[in-house]
Amino acid sequence: MVTRLDTYVGQIMAKLKSLGIDDNTLVIFTSDNGPHVEGGHDPKFFNSTGVLKGVKRDLYEGGLRVPMIAYWPGKIKAGSVNEHIGAFWDFMPTFASLIDQKSPENIDGISILPTLLGQGGQQQHPYLYWEFHELGGRQAVRMGKWKGVKYNVLDRNKTSLELYDLEKDPGETKNLAATHPDVVKQIDQFIKEAHTENQFFSFLSRIKGK
Repeated sequence: MVTRLDTYVGQIMAKLKSLGIDDNTLVIFTSDNGPHVEGGHDPKFFNSTGVLKGVKRDLYEGGLRVPMIAYWPGKIKAGSVNEHIGAFWDFMPTFASLIDQKSPENIDGISILPTLLGQGGQQQHPYLYWEFHELGGRQAVRMGKWKGVKYNVLDRNKTSLELYDLEKDPGETKNLAATHPDVVKQIDQFIKEAHTENQFFSFLSRIKGK
């Protein structure tokens, strides 16, 4: 599969070159989630997540953090690396900036064009939020170096917020919730702020003990 993927990417790049637009096209290579376990796949065999914890559908870094490669000759410096923390919902405002169009209102994304071009003035997310409705309900927040994770959200008797310092502990091995109650409180507030109930599918109304 790796060989096949490499072949397909090569075909795309060759096509851009044959059309004469390879020097004027932004190419982004990334993934929508971490490694999975479907079909007998074993992430441990290839050490797919490295030190990161979790896989696809987990809200730990192994399920969420993915590589992203951007190629744009003359615009993006070859071999450059940036530690900006972004998400897929940043692509729409980024592409809108590229074609000098106004980004839609009331969306969570911000343009990462300054980061791609190596410029200053990159706007930062105050936090990133995820939720997953299966497997008992899961929620997570990334706030700077801090990561808050809640599992078993649908059962108040089982859920609690785990807190990790991703700068010192990218593998999310040491839960610091007990020693940083102020950070836990802030992340809990972000969870309440970010979650929006759907009139056709109520997530929180299913919580036991509500």
